[in-house]
Amino acid sequence: MTVDEFLAWSRGREGRFELEEGEIVSMSPQQVGHALTKMRVANALAAAISRAGVKCHALPDGITVRVNAFTAYEPDALVHCGDLPPLNALEVPNPVIVVEVLSPTSIRRDLTGKVAGYFKVESILHYLIVDAEGSVIIQYSRSADGIHPPKIVREGEIALNPPGLKLDAGDLLLPARGGCMANE
Repeated sequence: MTVDEFLAWSRGREGRFELEEGEIVSMSPQQVGHALTKMRVANALAAAISRAGVKCHALPDGITVRVNAFTAYEPDALVHCGDLPPLNALEVPNPVIVVEVLSPTSIRRDLTGKVAGYFKVESILHYLIVDAEGSVIIQYSRSADGIHPPKIVREGEIALNPPGLKLDAGDLLLPARGGCMANE
């Protein structure tokens, strides 16, 4: 199946899917921690765009990124700079930042094949992998010199240049659990 056939097939279909080398990959239901982390990531990206005053848009999961004619991924969040694609678009053609939140069923693909796949897309300059359980972010970046070795970030600032965004690692990760509840 090609990406164009996949997008036509997936339109209006229940569930989440990706296409890998022409084969449909069904994505597993997500746990609460995964969903909360994805929400934190999308919110942090939107806030960073607002602070930077750049013409970019943060989008949550559900948007397709075409890697080649037979592979398309659906990152957990992405940033696209420039004009907003049409509101009925299923894919963003030129994302600059893609983010995946690790889950038990996707960890191998996110850490291997997707690194190589996402960096086949010339517009992608940053790939963040968020491990909420391990409280760590793996940051891949590309410049004119090529793809840089990954950085392991546990705290502090994450600079995404271009487009000039600054994130705090703590805004992407879930707070530590435990202790008293506010109403106790």
